[in-house]
Amino acid sequence: MDKFIYKKSAGITALSASISDFAYKKHSHKEYAIGVTLRGIQHYNLDGSLQLSYPKGVMLFNPEQAHDGMAHDEAGLDYVMLYIEPQLLLEVIEKKDIVRFSTPIVYDYRLEQRILSLSNAILSEKDEALCSELLLSLTDSLIQTNLSTDYKKDNALIRKAKDMLHTNLENVLKLDEICKELDLSKFQFIRLFKAHTGISPYQYFLNCKIERAKQLIEKNGDIYSVVAECGFVDLSHLNKHFKSVYGTTAFEYMSHLN
Repeated sequence: MDKFIYKKSAGITALSASISDFAYKKHSHKEYAIGVTLRGIQHYNLDGSLQLSYPKGVMLFNPEQAHDGMAHDEAGLDYVMLYIEPQLLLEVIEKKDIVRFSTPIVYDYRLEQRILSLSNAILSEKDEALCSELLLSLTDSLIQTNLSTDYKKDNALIRKAKDMLHTNLENVLKLDEICKELDLSKFQFIRLFKAHTGISPYQYFLNCKIERAKQLIEKNGDIYSVVAECGFVDLSHLNKHFKSVYGTTAFEYMSHLN
């Protein structure tokens, strides 16, 4: 049976997941996502390459790095994941420029244990001060092993397109308006956007709506206002898309945080 438990503390979201049949649709997160495979094999496509994370594998996702995810076989999969806002990570490691993970999966005992310590503390609702201290220990391990400053920035057109998408989340995606502003044909734009982000403009736009819904749920706890503010048809429409990215409905996610 598929099971997803989310908790949040010290600005970090922790997920404990067990998957048998569930498969994530291709998506990305605005946060860094850092996790450990506990049982089974995590199977996902990242930047055009198949990745397999075996037990004790540490999975490292950069912000807006498109990926899917599923269990590799019928044995299923257990894992934990931490979602850390880029600004928080930069604050902890005392850097101003965004940093990138250079390797998607590593096998590093110290890093694995520090991820497990922080995720366990958040999931068991330990004091926020302890969670902050464990985050500092985790980032110390990340710096020693896997952070790289080799970062390819979006080009100006992609940055502008993303800004336009973000400012219209409550509306229907209007590719024609974006393409006119960028002076590109519809197909030139789709091809360019996908080449830079690994995800289509529609997928990115929908992903942004779901991310925004998650933020509003965490902030306000009013799921029906989220439906309206994020431009979903109704609650079932929101739940369907939310579950494809987070494994749980928006309503269930809200109940985990309360």
